[in-house]
Amino acid sequence: MAEMETMNIGVVGHIDHGKTTLLQRLTGKWASMHSEELKRGITIKLGYADIVIYDDGGHFNTQKKGKAVRHVSFVDAPGHEMLMATMLSGAAMMDGAILVIAANEGIKPQTREHLMALQAKNIKNVIVVQNKIDLVDKKGAEESYKTIKEFLKGSYDSAPIIPVSAQQGVNIDMVLKAIAELPLPKRNLEGNPLFIIARSFDINRPGTKPEDLKGTILGGTMKQGKLKIGDEIEIKPGRIVKEANQFRFETIRTKIRKMFVGSHEVSELIPGGSQSIETGLDMALGKADALSGNVVGLAGQLPQITSKLKIKFKLFKENYTAGGNVKVEQPKTAETLMLSANTSITGGIVKAVSKDILEIDLKVPVVPFKGDNVGIARSFNNHWRLVGYGEIL
Repeated sequence: MAEMETMNIGVVGHIDHGKTTLLQRLTGKWASMHSEELKRGITIKLGYADIVIYDDGGHFNTQKKGKAVRHVSFVDAPGHEMLMATMLSGAAMMDGAILVIAANEGIKPQTREHLMALQAKNIKNVIVVQNKIDLVDKKGAEESYKTIKEFLKGSYDSAPIIPVSAQQGVNIDMVLKAIAELPLPKRNLEGNPLFIIARSFDINRPGTKPEDLKGTILGGTMKQGKLKIGDEIEIKPGRIVKEANQFRFETIRTKIRKMFVGSHEVSELIPGGSQSIETGLDMALGKADALSGNVVGLAGQLPQITSKLKIKFKLFKENYTAGGNVKVEQPKTAETLMLSANTSITGGIVKAVSKDILEIDLKVPVVPFKGDNVGIARSFNNHWRLVGYGEIL
């Protein structure tokens, strides 16, 4: 499986439009496996599941019938408006996305915001699943289709719209076909290795013998280059260290012990798929996602961290809040904005702004990569809302 081309596909859309049910139909795995999520019934963390799609004479399936054509890792991102930051982190890992829209409910504010997030994170390939088709009649389905087509105009005009009932298992094969036919992104295997961390774990059970303990696990994806077992890596910005009442970030160094694509152990990581690295780090360093938002590279190869960014930005015309559409105003000096770069989320104060250039002082430093895209959010009534995107200069 490691030899097969792998794509990371995000599953996004408004809360309760059926994303997690669709993902369960596609993969046979329930992605919301954190107890707090099961209790609250919403996806809080980024869920992962991976499958192989087979083509059996034009019938696409995951039951190993026919020829294996694509390995897919799914990222199930939250649809709840309060969790936009987590959605943006997930989008940093996506090669393509499925946007789920319930036929009986239509375009919601979060549906609009998630489409904007896909644009902000430069996701080119989108499949629209018109879900809950069993809850509307033929006329309702046609009207819903027209509304979705209009909604996609100007951003994702050529995106396929597939009528589906995830609950009833209708047209799941057509979704698999659309995923299998998405164009593969160009992979840069020659650049300096870069792995972005979305999750970090301690996987040891209480009572594990010292000799059987595993180091911190880093979950995320390779953006470029290659990593292999035994490589000495650095993690930046790293951990916070307090010295003389001052806080600074300290780079963490360790070695790679094991690597996985999905649930499959591999000897080398290249871009593509939801991936994880077992490190030699004390498990306390990575538990409870303590290292999410960091980046990994070979020791000595990552750029220096920075608390100042210059961004060439573009604003969306409107922001779709629960209270109606709000015109997006130009950023102002001294305003606080939220930025999403790779899987890291940080706040910052606007220091200078011109027509399309923003200079910002960050509260939490980032590792800057010239040309990387950044999502920009502003607080509306204490909710962070996406207002634009930019490129690091």
